[in-house]
Amino acid sequence: MKQLKIYVKGQVIGVGFRAWTRLQAKNLEIKGWVRNVYDKPEIFGPHGGVEICCQGKQKDLEKFLELVKKGPETAVVEDVSAFWEKPQNILNDFVVIK
Repeated sequence: MKQLKIYVKGQVIGVGFRAWTRLQAKNLEIKGWVRNVYDKPEIFGPHGGVEICCQGKQKDLEKFLELVKKGPETAVVEDVSAFWEKPQNILNDFVVIK
């Protein structure tokens, strides 16, 4: 099992990005979470962005990352940064953190 941390910049808050992300993760049997972030301007800029932590098979995570780079039709993804990490805890579901 692999873990991937993803930071998404652009018009991704208030456009259904988190719900769309959860659906994509479920389809690929990926576990983890997604949340809006407003307090890390050094990563997301002044308007915030979306942070994703996900676990699964590497090939599934790579597919998921490609989907996230495009995002739903309602979003404008400007930049995506992704970092492979060693899993600290095993995640059992994919949830939207509010």
